[in-house]
Amino acid sequence: MLEKVAEIIKDARRGVVLTGAGISAESGVPTFRGQDGLWKQYRPEELATMEAFRTEPQLVWEWYNWRRGLIRQVEPNPGHHALVDLAAHFDDFALVTQNVDGLHRQAGSKLVLELHGNIMRSKCVECQRLYESEEDIDPGNIPACPECGGKIRPDVVWFGEMLPADVIREAFEKSEQADVFFSIGTSAIVHPAASLPMTAKRAGAILVEINPERTPLSELADFCFCEKSGFLLPSLLAVLESSTRA
Repeated sequence: MLEKVAEIIKDARRGVVLTGAGISAESGVPTFRGQDGLWKQYRPEELATMEAFRTEPQLVWEWYNWRRGLIRQVEPNPGHHALVDLAAHFDDFALVTQNVDGLHRQAGSKLVLELHGNIMRSKCVECQRLYESEEDIDPGNIPACPECGGKIRPDVVWFGEMLPADVIREAFEKSEQADVFFSIGTSAIVHPAASLPMTAKRAGAILVEINPERTPLSELADFCFCEKSGFLLPSLLAVLESSTRA
């Protein structure tokens, strides 16, 4: 099936990739969910909210600094790097991710649509001004935005918040235009991201799923690979580049 997918890519102009927690897990990024996601006596659902930040901003920043520290210890894996090379085979390529760890950008991917934000960035809680510095915030002395005086918070989408409208709009536009759509390392059950593959397929795209376990998308995909992306994507690239040279 890799040979068939490679042939399809060679004739395609527009490609879109959607990635989820699976590709980050291959780098060792924790999911921060379930029993393993407990920090002190708190769960993510208790800390990743605007209410928690309004009432206990120091506690929230202590948690996010801890999470940032864990993410700094991991690196992009072969799957991340393969997506950088895959982009070169399309005239138009977009990478949509549900992950907030920034590993796609670190690997070298260019157009990355981060649906849930980026944990290494900060923004103003009031005017939404972005701060790209990856330096940790002092929880005991949270800086104020020089524009409006609002407190600085992590640039991630919290529970109860909407996804950034411009990012999700571009993600759907790219999906509707795609010739090939890859769903990688995602359970395909969390909306609106889970709607992107079907949006692409309804518009005529070839749908390729890469995930160790089958998902609700598996029966609908044109190609379904039950493999880790760190293994499958480099293998696909090798086949693609070999056939291109031939």
